[in-house]
Amino acid sequence: MARAQGARAQMALAFETVYGTPPAGGFTKMPFASTTLGAEQPLLNSELLGYGRDPLAPIKDAVTADGDVVVPIDAEAFGFWLKAAFGDPVTTGTGPWTHEFRSGAWSLPSLSIETGMPEVPRFAIYSGCVLDQLSWQMQRSGLLTATARLVAQGETVGTVSGAGTPAPIDLKRFGHFNGAITRNGAALGNVVSAQISYANNLDRIETIRADGRIDGADPSIAALTGSIEVRFADSTLVTQALDGDPCALEFSYALPSGESFTFTVHAVYLPRPRIEISGPQGVQATFDWQAARDSTLGRMCTATLINDREEY
Repeated sequence: MARAQGARAQMALAFETVYGTPPAGGFTKMPFASTTLGAEQPLLNSELLGYGRDPLAPIKDAVTADGDVVVPIDAEAFGFWLKAAFGDPVTTGTGPWTHEFRSGAWSLPSLSIETGMPEVPRFAIYSGCVLDQLSWQMQRSGLLTATARLVAQGETVGTVSGAGTPAPIDLKRFGHFNGAITRNGAALGNVVSAQISYANNLDRIETIRADGRIDGADPSIAALTGSIEVRFADSTLVTQALDGDPCALEFSYALPSGESFTFTVHAVYLPRPRIEISGPQGVQATFDWQAARDSTLGRMCTATLINDREEY
């Protein structure tokens, strides 16, 4: 008897034309490290009296489908998650292509995502997936991954894949050692680690339906936050925090072959941090920053992906 193993799991996704309706084709095989994407339907205990001490049968409650997907930040596949977070990119060039994803879109695309365990077999398609949050961390070493938090409409389980034979991805993965951080165009030194989190703050449309599913997930006011931990060597960031002026932060990765990913936050505001001396080691300070709409560009952030893929 075959048993499910994570090593044999697979994932494919495709963007939907109609929310909640999986497309007939066009799926792409996606690299991923782990996922908690799934559907659950809790049971409600019976409150009725008069039938003795033993309770009556429980009743099914509404269906909730959501979860996280941990994915590598790479030169090609990561563009699908950026499109889910920001909408269609502005693409220029003739190969390599430059894909510019901009914040502030009023509507977001929905996806159908299939996770499969062929040895069982079990193939689950999650339709109506909308990206709620995309976050990752920059540090000196380790594997570079991002976490995509999704809200789905529902789950359909079968024994045969509905994605067919998905197109593969040529994986060119970025590493932490490929990363750089700049402030207002100049390299920002003494950075120990950085964390970036973009949230669409989805509003679930929980209408009354016979199947217990949601009607959609609409984006509300977005939020872009994070933190920078630095070795305390000068007062540049502290001075900015005291003055209350914004700065532009750019988090970037580049490969020797020419592919790159740049995430630019156009207006970053820093809080006044607590500077603690905890011992004989170096003094570090943490700035929990917040981003806002830049009045000149008319948006909060721009994600630029340069690769050999013509469109998303």
